[in-house]
Amino acid sequence: MRFKVIRQYKQLLFMGREYPRGYKYFRENLHAGFKKNAGLTDVKEIEQKLKFAEYIEREIAALYYVRKYRAMKQRYYEKDN
Repeated sequence: MRFKVIRQYKQLLFMGREYPRGYKYFRENLHAGFKKNAGLTDVKEIEQKLKFAEYIEREIAALYYVRKYRAMKQRYYEKDN
């Protein structure tokens, strides 16, 4: 389980480099969230937290795609007035 948790932490940390509020803000909050759950020993609870982390990962990816889509739309399409 430890390997899965570390892998998930690194993946989220990698995704946070383009976070709108900055990498430092994202890293501090991510670290605090993982540290808060560091004492978990039940395998089912750890699996549940990992599933939640995967959900957060998908949400962050969706936010990045929306931001890129809006930037492209603003550049290439005329504004309706």
